[in-house]
Amino acid sequence: MMSAPLDRRRTAGLMLAVGAATFAFLAAPARAADDVLVGVIQPLSGPNAQFGIGAQRGTELAAEIINAAGGIQALGGAKIKLVAADVPTPNTAAAATQRLISQNGVSAVVGAFVSSTTLAASEVTERAQIPLVTFAFADQITGRGYAYVFQVSPKGTAFGAAQFDYATAIAKAAGEKIDKVAILYEDTAYGTAQAKGLREAAKAAGVEVVLDEAYPLGITDVSPLVNKLRASGAQIAFPVSYLNDSLLIIRALRQQNIDIPVIGGAAGYIIPDFKKGLGAYADGVLSVAAASGDMIPDLARTYKDKYGTFITHEAIIHAAALDAVAKAMEKAKSADPQKVRDALATLDYCGGLAAGVPGGCITFDKTGLNTSSFPIMVQWRGDAPVTVYPPKAATEKPVWRGKTVE
Repeated sequence: MMSAPLDRRRTAGLMLAVGAATFAFLAAPARAADDVLVGVIQPLSGPNAQFGIGAQRGTELAAEIINAAGGIQALGGAKIKLVAADVPTPNTAAAATQRLISQNGVSAVVGAFVSSTTLAASEVTERAQIPLVTFAFADQITGRGYAYVFQVSPKGTAFGAAQFDYATAIAKAAGEKIDKVAILYEDTAYGTAQAKGLREAAKAAGVEVVLDEAYPLGITDVSPLVNKLRASGAQIAFPVSYLNDSLLIIRALRQQNIDIPVIGGAAGYIIPDFKKGLGAYADGVLSVAAASGDMIPDLARTYKDKYGTFITHEAIIHAAALDAVAKAMEKAKSADPQKVRDALATLDYCGGLAAGVPGGCITFDKTGLNTSSFPIMVQWRGDAPVTVYPPKAATEKPVWRGKTVE
């Protein structure tokens, strides 16, 4: 694995020392003079609350770890205090982010999970000259020339390409040649970006896309999609979707005995509610991901002890995002947003909570994209997904059509 090793003994000690949560909500936070405030924007209600809550938990846990380790040393041990805003939809993101910034002297903002929401919120943070560190995938996030936006995960097109390339490589190793594939995607910023990467990767490989179908957010009837997939002759289906549509698609396929491999596009395919909603239908489902708990086991264990479930990739990446903000404050020796932004732009660090990011490091290029990260592929085994590809990151072998691939 490429990720830098986490100092397990030190981290375990820090995690055991964690006390009460430091997470505070938007309404009039009381703070000591040496606190540094970091804003958090996530969908804590609405259709994507599962992701927002996981992301919030990861950020909370990172704050606890940083504070238990002595806070921001360059600022005399100042503690990080989180102030949050609920951004359930893109339409609410701008106003909520503006209120958070105007009512609190935040040094930076972390979030939001949903790409379209992050795009809306980043318009506000850019105007306010407050750095925004995000997990969201959409290419536009760091493709607009903004100076205050930093993307910890790879772009959506990179995830789409990996979704295709990793799956076809696993199939080839299992002795199956892939000639025809299907792409099903939600018509949001996330879905369209990732579908573009899938499409381009298939073209580069000379593989025919026999079904390329967008569908609206909030779809309730996937029967037309499934019927088209059945008739297409595709050997692999690549759906890119959040939770409800992922459940509908997989359930419909399996109930109709369509047993072609399904390669999820992260999001709804790799959270606990996916397994809860599908039961045995989830077993063996592959998906791309931005991170996995088996790559940072100490953090994963602490998260499970605290929250009772495996750590999701959005929790890992948002924890790393807050750690990047803390490292930028250390480097800048300041909590001033402009100085934090400048330190983020030149940040180059490995280890710490960045160990959970594939590649093990956070280094932003001139657009704000983390050049050290890369997508991974996970597969459901029992109650949690495990990393199976690429080999440099894998902790277990992939299984293709019931066969373990060496």
